[in-house]
Amino acid sequence: MLIHPWDAPTDDDHWRAWLRAGYDFGQLIAPGRDREFPVVVPTHFVLDGDEVLVHLARPNPVWEALAENPRVMLVVVGDYAYVRSSWNGPGAVPTSYYAAVQLECSARVVDDASEKAELLNRQLSHFEPGSGRRPVSAVEGPDRRLLPGIRGLVLSITGVRAKFKFGGNKDLAHRSRVAGYLPAAVAARVLGSGVGSA
Repeated sequence: MLIHPWDAPTDDDHWRAWLRAGYDFGQLIAPGRDREFPVVVPTHFVLDGDEVLVHLARPNPVWEALAENPRVMLVVVGDYAYVRSSWNGPGAVPTSYYAAVQLECSARVVDDASEKAELLNRQLSHFEPGSGRRPVSAVEGPDRRLLPGIRGLVLSITGVRAKFKFGGNKDLAHRSRVAGYLPAAVAARVLGSGVGSA
């Protein structure tokens, strides 16, 4: 991913805040070894410090790729819009405005029932706060029977590439004109610093 200086996040807090603002669904990419194509899995996830928490069904093809190579990438894209050539002025080419975060990670598979239950409880506290769902148990009720059907993943973040392409290299008048054509969420980012601030 090409990242110009005006598209780069200001610091690590920037991309973390963006992910925490509701971007918790991405593409998990596991290259494995000597494959024609990587395994790509659309999935929800929870960012927890320098780790990402995921759970997937046991028959998922990703497990074989992870056994070959535990290195993965989690790609998240949001706030995207097509910017017509006419919006950028005479002779301009069309472009896209978007935010994207690519997390390079080392994956650890979680098969221990108690650890899977804890991972699920951490996910539930993110996705279903206050839902009243009792905590997942490795030893009681239906959870004990259902847990063998899934495996957990803890992804340790080892590198990050983030891009917030919102016309940060253009002046405010230009960004204001383009923002008038865009959905409200993206327009707010275009009128900010050009690096994703609303």
